[in-house]
Amino acid sequence: MKTLGMLFFLSFLLVGCGGSSSGDTSDNTSASSDSDPITGGDWYQPVPLVTWQWQLQGTVDTGYDVEIYDIDLFDSDVSLIQSIQATGKKVICYFSAGSYENWRDDAGDFEAADLGNNLDGWDGERWLDIRNENVRDIMAARLDLAVDKGCDGVEPDNMDGYTNDPGFDFTAADQLAYNRWIANEAHQRTLAVGLKNDLNQIDSLVNYFDFAVNEECFEYSECDRLQPFIDANKAVLNAEYQDQYVNDATARAALCTDSVNRQFSTLVLPLDLDNSFRYSCN
Repeated sequence: MKTLGMLFFLSFLLVGCGGSSSGDTSDNTSASSDSDPITGGDWYQPVPLVTWQWQLQGTVDTGYDVEIYDIDLFDSDVSLIQSIQATGKKVICYFSAGSYENWRDDAGDFEAADLGNNLDGWDGERWLDIRNENVRDIMAARLDLAVDKGCDGVEPDNMDGYTNDPGFDFTAADQLAYNRWIANEAHQRTLAVGLKNDLNQIDSLVNYFDFAVNEECFEYSECDRLQPFIDANKAVLNAEYQDQYVNDATARAALCTDSVNRQFSTLVLPLDLDNSFRYSCN
């Protein structure tokens, strides 16, 4: 999900990136942001220019000739995941690690203290206080579910709440600690894990994550910031939604030329990710 966090980023910089948030944090975890990355395990590690398909709504079309399918963790049955893998493809399972979604099976496990402001433009979603131990327990259970379903990796979404207006005073350091925790927890379960957006912290996170999932870096002229993943021989899975890329073949061709030159794996997709159309650059 592409967020509008740059409106708030400068204000969070004034708070400072190095310390814990002020105020009462007695119910918050005290995890440090300096934990070492868990690396070198026997999990899937996609490389630049890998082909992929991303569909989070509707009946999944399994007919694309790609290496990766990125599909919803909760909505995908084991039989679907196994049928995709049976054709030699890898399955990345999507879940939100930074927001509450009121329709999920485990929505009742969240506590009132976990829930913050609504996500702008996304009905039924609220930001989570990522410092809370209960939130981490729920996310650990979601990673366990990914293992149980046989996912090859995970795409945790909404990993940049500190750049938005979450309704909490957690800092960039809190976000960094949480994102590193998510990555290490995934690797402890032999799951690949992708960094979703959070461009401001890529230099501090690239060693923890196996690939990046980005939305609209071409539209917002942010693609240079993803170069550390390519330099580390890690895939950048990019999605663009802008109308000109959908409706203008010339603009789309220029986008794809730029994407391939950067060694990105770019798709032009509907914002709803419902497979109503799809254009691939590689």
